[in-house]
Amino acid sequence: MLHTRLNIALEDGLFTLPDSGQILVIGATCDHNLSALPKDRVVVYSRFAPDVTKLCADGYDVIHDLPDTGFAAALICAPRAKALAHDWVFSAQKAVGDGLVILDGQKTDGMDSLLKSLKKKAQIGGILSKAHGKMVWFTKLDAPDWAASDTELPGGFITRPGVFSAEKIDKGSEALVAVMPDEINGRVADLGAGWGYLSRHILDRGGVTALDLIEADRVALDCARVNVADPRARFFWEDVTRFKPDTPYDVVISNPPFHTSRAGDPDIGRSFIQAAAGLLKPSGRFVMVANRHLPYEDTLAKHFRVVEDLGGTPGFKILAGLKPHRTGR
Repeated sequence: MLHTRLNIALEDGLFTLPDSGQILVIGATCDHNLSALPKDRVVVYSRFAPDVTKLCADGYDVIHDLPDTGFAAALICAPRAKALAHDWVFSAQKAVGDGLVILDGQKTDGMDSLLKSLKKKAQIGGILSKAHGKMVWFTKLDAPDWAASDTELPGGFITRPGVFSAEKIDKGSEALVAVMPDEINGRVADLGAGWGYLSRHILDRGGVTALDLIEADRVALDCARVNVADPRARFFWEDVTRFKPDTPYDVVISNPPFHTSRAGDPDIGRSFIQAAAGLLKPSGRFVMVANRHLPYEDTLAKHFRVVEDLGGTPGFKILAGLKPHRTGR
């Protein structure tokens, strides 16, 4: 893991951090241990709301936009998305100039492939393999083609590297749109709105008076601001499970995530169901899409008086919960 490799590298003198100046950390999550770094000099770039909350609580200085200059060194926690990893490497080198950049990642997240590409683009100072991952440090990156660019999907939707379903429209969301109930009106929330595919279709309903897009990924929400140009829409960079609206909703719609890194985690969807129950009016309606194999019916029955199966596709099911129990949240 990062902490193991970073400690070994520093203790064995494989590289040396600069004596002064800020250290930029890109992509750290709640699972990353940064204690080997001088906290008073660390600035963390994070785009994910729950991680930002935890990092701030731990006393770290957190920023939400990648800087252009001003850092003595940078550490990148490599993401799984290749295009995003390339952009973070490019941004880190830009921020430090001729300074040191450290890249760390697990083999299961594509670190070997990333390292192979990096060897062609930078002056490699060394590589440490440990704890099912690798750490590489380098300078003098020459990779202008690694800077992120937007992707335009059918319908004119704009996405950016690292957001969910960045390269194509998610089939689950398409399935939900195909059977979206007629009773979508009034005040509506899109939980985990992503880059706005569902939200734009929700706003096609004339009876929708307001729509709140709630999304934890700041970059995805920035895309949604471009994709959903409607005065009825409001945008909230929030942890869905902690979000508190000013007024309860008539309808909540969601395509909840179900992965933590590579591992499937149905508890994420369950937490969305519980959150939805707490956001709705007593007569409210929750509509969600899920992979067929995910066991959400019992959770819906726990939090709603009525549960309906609205159909779907061979791979996805569309479920609805009506009239939430007041103990739902």
